[in-house]
Amino acid sequence: MLKGFRDFILRGNVVDLAVAVIIGAAFGAITASFTADIITPLISAIAGTPDFSSLVIHMPVLHAVTPPSPLPANYIPPGELHVGKLLNAVINFLIVAGVLYFLVVMPIGKLLARLNPPAAVTTKPCPQCLSDVPLAATRCKFCTQPV
Repeated sequence: MLKGFRDFILRGNVVDLAVAVIIGAAFGAITASFTADIITPLISAIAGTPDFSSLVIHMPVLHAVTPPSPLPANYIPPGELHVGKLLNAVINFLIVAGVLYFLVVMPIGKLLARLNPPAAVTTKPCPQCLSDVPLAATRCKFCTQPV
C-alpha cells in the first residue's frame, strides 16, 4: 500500500505539478506587486485617480441596512461596487497570462517543433471517395477505383 503511494508521489508529473504550484504562488506575489507598485500608478497618472482600488461605483440602496458594530476588515457597505479591485485583478491576470505565453508556451512550442519535425506523408486521398490510401497503392481499398 505504501509502495503504491510512494510511486504515485515520485512520478514526474506529480513532482512537476507541486513545483509549478509553489513557483506560481511566488510569481503571483511578484505580479501583484508589479501591478500595484508600477502598472497601476502609471495608468492612474493618466486616469487621475491615486489607485484603482479606490474606484467605487455607488448604487442606490432599496432598503436600510445597519452595518455590524465592529466592522470586519473587508466590509463593503451595501450599494458600493468596487470596480477598481476588479480592474487590479484583471491587470494581474493579463500580466501573468502574457508572461506565461511569451516566456513559457512560445519557447516550448518552438523547441518541440524543432525536436519533433512533421511526420512524413504516408497516405494520399482517393480522388473518387476521398478516403486515405497508402502512397504505394494502385487501387483504393474502399471503392476499388484506380489511384
